[in-house]
Amino acid sequence: MVLLAMSSLLSERGSINEAIEKLEKVQDLTHSYLGIRVAALEGLIGLHLEMGQDDTSSVLADKCLQLLQRNGPENGDRDESGVLETRAKAVKGLVQLVLGNIESAEPYFSGFQEDKGCSGNVALPYGELLHATGNFPLAKQFYEKAIQGVSEIDGPFALEASNMQSEEVLIGATCALGQLEAHVGNFANAEEILTRALTKAEQHFGSHHPKVGVILTSIALMFRKKAKMEHSSSILIQEGLYRRAIDLLKAPPIETEDAEVKVDRRDITALARGGYAETLCVQQNRKGEGEKMKKWAETTWKNSRLSLAEALELCDHSSKVPVIDARISRVL
Repeated sequence: MVLLAMSSLLSERGSINEAIEKLEKVQDLTHSYLGIRVAALEGLIGLHLEMGQDDTSSVLADKCLQLLQRNGPENGDRDESGVLETRAKAVKGLVQLVLGNIESAEPYFSGFQEDKGCSGNVALPYGELLHATGNFPLAKQFYEKAIQGVSEIDGPFALEASNMQSEEVLIGATCALGQLEAHVGNFANAEEILTRALTKAEQHFGSHHPKVGVILTSIALMFRKKAKMEHSSSILIQEGLYRRAIDLLKAPPIETEDAEVKVDRRDITALARGGYAETLCVQQNRKGEGEKMKKWAETTWKNSRLSLAEALELCDHSSKVPVIDARISRVL
């Protein structure tokens, strides 16, 4: 459990590679408690997703499922084994969501609606699946379950690591719920909930952490959607939010021409710059700057399911719903 705690502390500080090393050491302890090994694998998957290493995450998710298949109910405790299996399925479903495989993700969440123990890292990705497929009422229920469940976590759910720990689940679920309220046009609720997520992120990570930039991007997108639906303008608010988010996300200079340059939190950085570009392009005296930024964002964007225009909800004909997962800094 010490290694799990150390990995969480390191990942919060941005030392993701060191956090991964701690969790890999858990896997070397072949006789350790099954719940600890599942939590370590779950944490490893989350960190690799955050780093954009999706193939590795997929392999680890399969390994987690295989681990549970080999071991079965530990010490005859079928309830506990069922909880661990549910967690393994949920994180595999999350990987499929990141890969853009909505249909492939759905079977991993089968039966979750009837599972009263569905909370935390199980409820959140299921809510995201429902959100991404337009089932907003049910998605809201599962986001609320994830938020409520954080304070009630015990037993095998209490073992957690890195960006899958309960505080990050709480921030992620709150951010997702705020996005959902914006998608259904409840902008007052959306602003209040997203502000709550921002406050929690600043308290947990500090005000200069990149994940604060993830929440700020969500808030900027909410204001953009609100302005569009209400035929109003919030360009100055959006611009301020995007600029702050881009700064916190440590985006590389736009002048960088190397296509292979490493961009941390690529999804969110491209989304923030793409949104910022839109605010600049409508200003005649800054259109050139906006077009340059837009080109950078489109080149950087690598999401499998959504184009950048769809993620920014610029395509009126598209039915795809973008969801930002603040835990892993990805757009689903």
